[in-house]
Amino acid sequence: MIASHALLRSVAVVRFRIWLATALAFGALIAGLLRAQVNEGKRRDQSEETDTRDASTPKPKKSPTPKTKRRHTPTPKPAKKKTGAKKASDKTTKSEKSKSAEKEETPNPRKTPAPQIEEARAASETPAPPPRAIAVPTPAPSPQLKPGRAVSGGGQAQVVIEKSGIEEDQGFEPPPSPPPRRGFWPWSRPVSYRYLTRSVIDAIRRAPVKRRRWQFIVVHNSGTRQGNARVFDYYHKHVRRMQNGLAYHFVIGNGTSTGNGQIEVGDRWRRQINGGHVHSDYLNNISLGICLVGDFNRDQPTHAQLDACEELIRYLRDRCGKTERGTIPVKPHREINPPRWPTDCPGDDFPYSWFRRF
Repeated sequence: MIASHALLRSVAVVRFRIWLATALAFGALIAGLLRAQVNEGKRRDQSEETDTRDASTPKPKKSPTPKTKRRHTPTPKPAKKKTGAKKASDKTTKSEKSKSAEKEETPNPRKTPAPQIEEARAASETPAPPPRAIAVPTPAPSPQLKPGRAVSGGGQAQVVIEKSGIEEDQGFEPPPSPPPRRGFWPWSRPVSYRYLTRSVIDAIRRAPVKRRRWQFIVVHNSGTRQGNARVFDYYHKHVRRMQNGLAYHFVIGNGTSTGNGQIEVGDRWRRQINGGHVHSDYLNNISLGICLVGDFNRDQPTHAQLDACEELIRYLRDRCGKTERGTIPVKPHREINPPRWPTDCPGDDFPYSWFRRF
């Protein structure tokens, strides 16, 4: 038994040695083959480098690149071509590689159209001519759009932004005919005004009122128990820093600084400019302001003030004409002021049922 085990061990050792020797022999053969292949690859690479150098030398002779091309064309392009040629060399022969290199070199000007890029960049670097820069942002004139219109003058586009309350010029409103002279027949008697004096009527008639210029008539109170147009004009101009002074178009006194029911015509009506009595530029452009002197949170307006205001409103309606909605509406300040800026003007004690007459 012992001898059999020894024989088996010796046989196994012999087999292992034989297998190891054969493995070493195969390893040596494979290593030799690999070395031969590596040497062949190196030789091929060296031959390819020489071929690519020979092929790359005639480039400047065929297509000499200008200075501008050197600036814009990146330098790593020939390196990329060499790497591509090396990759192709592993698959193709030397003659095929040289032909492919020549083919790749010829389409270079097609891939990079340098003249067009240079022209575009030169155009961008050089200052653009003034007429082109002006012609791009000029909007087409649109007479229908009232808020903004493009008016071209002197070769340059001027954008004029108008407030939406101002309408296009539609001519002037003719003043109402003067009252007839006193005659024998009763219908020939003139219309009698109690508070509209001849000087006030003349000032209202002389103003150049445009058609559909005024869309509202707004009634205010001064918030003071006394005052007149001159005092309010000084306060608005020097204290509130309003350029045009008196914010209202008309002022009606209460008998303290001026007569009870006396009507004063402001400079804004004579010049036909927008008021400053409403907290909205749009409404100031289309609304007339009438101020009754008094603080109507503590007192009430006098009967003379209400009668004078009624006569003034009816005459202004005739003078300014009708709007698209008919006669000009009459509103208290608290109803027409934007809700963002609420106000109690013309006061809590003002008789608001009086507005139903209009």
